[in-house]
Amino acid sequence: METQKEMQALQNLTVLDLTRVVSAPYAASVLGDFGANVIKIEMPGSGDDARGYGPYENGESMYYANLNRNKRGITLNLKTQEGKDILKSLVKEADILLENYRPGVMDKLGLGYDVLKEINPGLIYGALSGFGSYGPYSQRPGYDIISQGMGGLMSVTGAKGGEPTRSGNAMGDILGGMNLVIGVLMAVNARNMTGVGQRIDVSLVDSVVASLENAYIRYFKSGELPVRNGNAYASIAPYDTYRAKDGRVIIACGNQKLYERLCNEVLDMAWMITDERFLNVPLRVANNEIQKQYIEEWTMQYTVDEIVEKVLAKGIPAAPIFNVKQITEDEHIAKAREMFIEIDHPTIGRMKVNGSPIKLMDMMPRINCPAPTLGQHNEEILEGLGYTAEQIAELDLKGRELRMKNGERCLFARNMKGALLERM
Repeated sequence: METQKEMQALQNLTVLDLTRVVSAPYAASVLGDFGANVIKIEMPGSGDDARGYGPYENGESMYYANLNRNKRGITLNLKTQEGKDILKSLVKEADILLENYRPGVMDKLGLGYDVLKEINPGLIYGALSGFGSYGPYSQRPGYDIISQGMGGLMSVTGAKGGEPTRSGNAMGDILGGMNLVIGVLMAVNARNMTGVGQRIDVSLVDSVVASLENAYIRYFKSGELPVRNGNAYASIAPYDTYRAKDGRVIIACGNQKLYERLCNEVLDMAWMITDERFLNVPLRVANNEIQKQYIEEWTMQYTVDEIVEKVLAKGIPAAPIFNVKQITEDEHIAKAREMFIEIDHPTIGRMKVNGSPIKLMDMMPRINCPAPTLGQHNEEILEGLGYTAEQIAELDLKGRELRMKNGERCLFARNMKGALLERM
C-alpha cells in the first residue's frame, strides 16, 4: 500500500491535453507534475506549434520538451471520423480536457463541451484563449504579447519616460496557464460536491488585467494614468534598484519601521526620517528620485554583495539582480528548491527542465516521464481503449491513403523505431 509521501496529489485524474504553444501546455504540465495521467493529443505530421521552436538537440525541440514533460503523446486527426471517435472514447474515461483553440473551433469539429458532456457528464472542460469565449473580441487571435499590450502590462513596464515594454518572459501565457490550473482544480472540487463537471473559460488578457491589481485602484481614485517608472514602485518607497560599485542592487522598505532602520542603522542618515520630503510613504513615492540620489551616495561606495550583506544584517529586504546563469547555479533556488531538474529524454538525451514552484510537503512534484516524441504512445493508448493491432494498422493505412488522396495529414504515421509517427 502506498504511503502518503509515495502518492501524488492528482494521480487519480486523467487529463486530455489538446493544447499548443505555451500557456495551456504549461497548465497541463503543472497537473502532470503532481501525478495526473496527461495524454497529449497532437495533429499528425507537425504536432504542437512549439515543436518548431528552438533550441534543438538531435532534431528535437527543447522548448517543447520543457513545457510538455509528464505527458504521454498520441496523434489524432480530429477532422476525420476515426479521429473524432477515438477522442470521444478517451473522453469517456477522462476527468479533464484542456484546449486553447480560438473559441468555436471545437464546436465546428463537433467536439465542443455540449457534445462531450453528453458522453461524460463529469468532464471538466478547460478552455484558454486570448480574449475568452464571449464578448466583442472573443474571435480575435491572441498571443502573449497581445495580452501584455491589451491587458495593460506594457503600459506600466519600461524606463521612466520610455516606450511601453513587453515583460522579458511570456508573462501573459504563464498567468493564463496558472489561472487555468486554478479553475480546473476548483471545478474538480465542485464536482466532488455536485457529481457533474463544467466548462472553465480563461482569457490571457483577463489574466494580465487581474495581475495589475493596484494600478486600477490608483486610477479609479485619481483619474490619472499610471506611468512607466523603471524599477520604482508606485505605492512604496524606498523600493527600487540602486547603483553599486559593480552593478545594481535591490533595497525594499515595505513599511515605516524598515525605512527608519535603513536610515539609522545602515545609511547613517537619520535626518531623512524627519525630512519633510520623506515623512511618510506618499511623500517618499512623490520624491523618490530625490531620495534615490542620497541613498546612492552610500550604495556607490560598496559592491552589490557588500550592500546585500550589510542591509540584510539589519533585517531589511535586499537582493542582487541575478542573471540566468547565476540562478541556475544558486544554492537556494537551483539546488535546495530544485527549480531545475535533470531528466533523460529519448531523443534529446540528458537535459534540464524547469522544476515546479509548488511544493506539497507530503506529496512533492515529480518528473515521472519526459515530453513525448510526436505520437510516441499511439499504440499504447489505443490498446488501452481496446483496439487490436490489426485495427491500429488499419487506422494507419486509412490515414496514409487519405493523405495521398487529398494532401491532408494522416491519422497516424510511423517513425524509424516503428512507433506510429512520421515527420512531414
